Amino acid sequence: MVYGDSPAILYSDTCCRTWSQTNTRCLQLASSIASLGITRGDVVSVVAPNVPAMVELHFAVPMSGAVLNTVNLRLDATAISNLLRHGESRLVFVNSGSLSVVRDALALFPANFRRPPVVVIDEGDQLNTEKSLKINGDHDQFLNYEALIELGNPNFKWIRPLSEWDPITLNYTSGTTCSSKGVVQSHRGAMLIAVDSLLHWSVPPRPTFLWTLPMFHANGWSFAWGMAAVGAANVCLRSIDAAAIYDAIQRFGVTHMCGAPVVLNMLANHHLRRDSGENRKQLESPVHILTAGAPPPAAVLARVEALGFVVSHGYGLTETGGLVVTCAWKPEWDKLPAPERARHKARQGVRSIMFAEMDVLDPSTGTSVAKDGSTLGEVVLRGGSLMLGYLKDPDETAKCMTKDGWFYTGDVGVVHPDGYLEVKDRSKDIIICGGENVSSVEVEAVLYTHPAVEEAAVVARPSNFWGETPCAFVRLKETTTEAEKPTKKEIREFCKERLPLYMVPRMVVFVEDLPKTSTGKLQKFLLRDMAKYL
Repeated sequence: MVYGDSPAILYSDTCCRTWSQTNTRCLQLASSIASLGITRGDVVSVVAPNVPAMVELHFAVPMSGAVLNTVNLRLDATAISNLLRHGESRLVFVNSGSLSVVRDALALFPANFRRPPVVVIDEGDQLNTEKSLKINGDHDQFLNYEALIELGNPNFKWIRPLSEWDPITLNYTSGTTCSSKGVVQSHRGAMLIAVDSLLHWSVPPRPTFLWTLPMFHANGWSFAWGMAAVGAANVCLRSIDAAAIYDAIQRFGVTHMCGAPVVLNMLANHHLRRDSGENRKQLESPVHILTAGAPPPAAVLARVEALGFVVSHGYGLTETGGLVVTCAWKPEWDKLPAPERARHKARQGVRSIMFAEMDVLDPSTGTSVAKDGSTLGEVVLRGGSLMLGYLKDPDETAKCMTKDGWFYTGDVGVVHPDGYLEVKDRSKDIIICGGENVSSVEVEAVLYTHPAVEEAAVVARPSNFWGETPCAFVRLKETTTEAEKPTKKEIREFCKERLPLYMVPRMVVFVEDLPKTSTGKLQKFLLRDMAKYL
């Protein structure tokens, strides 16, 4: 009624749909999903990048009564096979570019395990309504996405949840650990976090939102639904790189976007690349960018804001459905020098408007740590958007969720005198050097201030004498000339001038790239394994 004629989905030159058109397509798709025998509570999986179908499926799947499971696009066949079987997926939507890996994943199913039908999202619309997909000598039916929509009923009475506590999504964690857990989120939790995210980011009506954040990651921090509430234009972006982002910003007039700190770093350094073909200046209009997923280095924040991006910083997990802690900004901080302003913004902040509580507890006493900005403790959360639990895993659920409602995040942080949270590390990433706690995040923040450093990650390396010592993996900027390239010793001397000696990396390793998840989080468990043998 309000935004029906407003653009809902923009995608290259091939797609421009209004919210009325999108609503009709979602009802048709939900009707067809139900006609395939999918019933209330069944899991429907999606393996696709940020294409228009991903926006539509966030509504169509719940409209059919099913539970939406968006699968990490970059997983291999074995991992996808395990997730589909663990979640007992009844139907799989797959973008044509990922069809081969899904085919291989289904081929790994045991003979006695039912393989789900496959619906192919073909952006060229070249597939017929029905074909067969050969898997290990068998033929499994697969359908065409657009054909399903055409066959659906536009007047379908969508299937509402019986209770607000009914599940709406099944999201598998994709953090820095090597094991994934199935996070079950409720309709209630999704509604709360979607509205909460709009409030704490002060999103106005009819923004133009660029999808640089994968929708398979916590449903795009729940903005997949939230942007509908404000009649946003969803600009879909199939592949994420700096050139494509800058092009989309200029082409569609982007006002808002989200991304992990690695995206900020990409944007900040793009204009310095020799192959960018330009010396990029400030943006013509400000673009609001919300970052989370890992503590962003203050140096990166300062560089990207100098280009005209307005950075907001938040904190959340897959288990919270989105960001539940936000660095609520105070106008008086605008008057601070740029480095100090960036350090304030690098903090995670305070609980968001609709969340209940956030605290940092001493692990030995269970009491709140002092608000001194230095005493470490575990970050705990309590609020309405917390998950229902881990699928088929009551033991892991009980480990992190207490009877009184606290969720133990496994993150280590401090509380500053003004009450603002600053996450220092994952509990497993804290380095204990000679009895001293070393925050890898703090060491990384110093490394990022070096003019030749593009990316840095610090992990523990075993030491017979100290127990553990910091080991830094560093990727240098491509624009760094041979004369400008620092030596390992020079990197260590740079750190010595800015850190206590026990925090200075004992070893520096130059690398061409750092291992990351598809959402830009550093996979430090891989680096720790490497450090053991250095």
